[in-house]
Amino acid sequence: MISLQYRGMGLRILPLIVGIVSCTSVLYIPENLSPAELIQKGQEASDRNRYKHSLQYYEAIIERYPSYIDEVCAVEYEIAFIHYKQKHYELAKYEFQALLSRYDSPDAELLPLQFKKLTELVLAKIAAKEH
Repeated sequence: MISLQYRGMGLRILPLIVGIVSCTSVLYIPENLSPAELIQKGQEASDRNRYKHSLQYYEAIIERYPSYIDEVCAVEYEIAFIHYKQKHYELAKYEFQALLSRYDSPDAELLPLQFKKLTELVLAKIAAKEH
């Protein structure tokens, strides 16, 4: 806790700072949005380079609809791709590899194949940048 002393009074400012910062960075996402609506809003935010908002929409899908495996794979790819676009290559690489590991499971044939292929392409680009 950060405290300031002013004429003998201890003022705790950390909760105030955290409250102010979180008000500006946390996006309100209505509970009744479908996975398709969340993906659409995430894509719109990403198209406007509002990556923090985009990530929040995508993370809402993972939290609210974990059994919607097609959508979860899609947003895991999108999250990793945002980090790739931001040149956070190590984080993106880790996230892409985590997504690829889904395709090593016994249920891999149920997963959307396009995200495996796209992930492999981006990982190849990251590997080329590393060499």
